[in-house]
Amino acid sequence: MAANFWTSTHHKQLLEPDEVDVVQPADKEKGITVEDFKLIKMHMATYIWKLSPQVKVRQRVVATAITYMRRVYTRKSMSEYDPRLVAPTCLYLASKAEESTVQAKLLVFYSKKLYSDEKYRFDIKDILEMEMKILEALNYYLVVFHPYRSLAQLLQDAGMNDMTQFTWGLVNDTYKMDLILVHPPHLIALACIYIASVYKDKDTTAWFEELCVDMNVVKNISMEILDFYENHRTITDERISAAFNKLDLKT
Repeated sequence: MAANFWTSTHHKQLLEPDEVDVVQPADKEKGITVEDFKLIKMHMATYIWKLSPQVKVRQRVVATAITYMRRVYTRKSMSEYDPRLVAPTCLYLASKAEESTVQAKLLVFYSKKLYSDEKYRFDIKDILEMEMKILEALNYYLVVFHPYRSLAQLLQDAGMNDMTQFTWGLVNDTYKMDLILVHPPHLIALACIYIASVYKDKDTTAWFEELCVDMNVVKNISMEILDFYENHRTITDERISAAFNKLDLKT
């Protein structure tokens, strides 16, 4: 893995916000809206989280898998790349990329156990075939940098180690959004620290000034996270099911 984010393929692949939630033509034909698109991606991120303790992988593997899944859908349609197969396959691929390999048969077994819906039922062969398609969709670029490492270092520097659990939870929640595709990981970590400092009424103004970062960017990321929490309250299983029903339509 590249040791420097700024020279990595991750940095080179960062996107503009308006390049992320673009519904592919094949999905548009089925009536998939941007809102449906976001809901399905969020649901599949949750699916990956649910699978992870079953197959006993580290949090980093989960974060990498979700990043792969989100990258795939900036280039490919959900009609062609079924999210219900892409999600476990991304976890399978990420486990290998992060040197924490999971057997495909375990993912097949636990997917069936987690969801009774037939549409979540795949064979090992399906995962292995989708793995090759995902690798091609990712241009074989598998390096992902995450905010976790920066977070630990920054909290220590700020003298805020007591905020580790709170900010770690915030970082986890950023994977329900596309922030990792748009922003350098250290800025996502700083946004989580900024939210925590406001929430816990800690004055970190001087510390942030010493960092010489663009606080407008940090605050904008913070607002995206807070907006997500606000909007998250209105997300129901019915809305997610409705989005998948559109995806399953024959055209």
